[in-house]
Amino acid sequence: MERHLDRELTELKQQLLKMSTLVEAAIFESIEALKELNIGKANKIISEDRIIDEIENEIDERCLDLIALKQPMAVDLRFIMMSMNISTDLERIADLAVDIAQRVQDLVGKPLLKPLIDIPKLTLLAQEMTKDALDAFVNRDAQLAASIILRDSEADKLRNLVQKELIEEYMSKDPSTAPRAVPLLLIARHLERICDHATNIAEDVIYMVKADVVKHHPERLQ
Repeated sequence: MERHLDRELTELKQQLLKMSTLVEAAIFESIEALKELNIGKANKIISEDRIIDEIENEIDERCLDLIALKQPMAVDLRFIMMSMNISTDLERIADLAVDIAQRVQDLVGKPLLKPLIDIPKLTLLAQEMTKDALDAFVNRDAQLAASIILRDSEADKLRNLVQKELIEEYMSKDPSTAPRAVPLLLIARHLERICDHATNIAEDVIYMVKADVVKHHPERLQ
């Protein structure tokens, strides 16, 4: 016989999946707005962020109600607690997509300083890590979660490549390029932070599945 709690947990999972779909779309659209320097797309991302905020609030309320009314134990309790953590990370990822859209607003009307090469690579990595983190959560896949954590260093490298090129090849040689370079520097930083939040989710998945704390303990991924 199916427990009533199982149905509640399934509904909670569906809310998180809905939220993650919106967040992944926000990441994608923010970079499309950058590629096109499209103010309309940038404004749309900013205005629709409230939808994601509302879902986060709904998830938090549902989780607190489940803890108070159902008194879950062991793996169910970890699932609920990690759901709250994950919704927070997803909301922050959405905020970073808004930050990117705001940088696009700064760039509209100015030609891009250079062709976008490493930023799209970093975007793809951020999207993949976010998607994989939620897949790991849904499937309780600790192995996939561990692979996400190990990919975080790649995001750092791509961010550093963007920073090095913009600072050394443009800003240091021609300070007048700063108004076009600084938004790109910030976008690279925002994308790397998205990868950090995906890593946070992966760490939560490992805790949920194995009750093992791997944050600050990479040796436990072995």
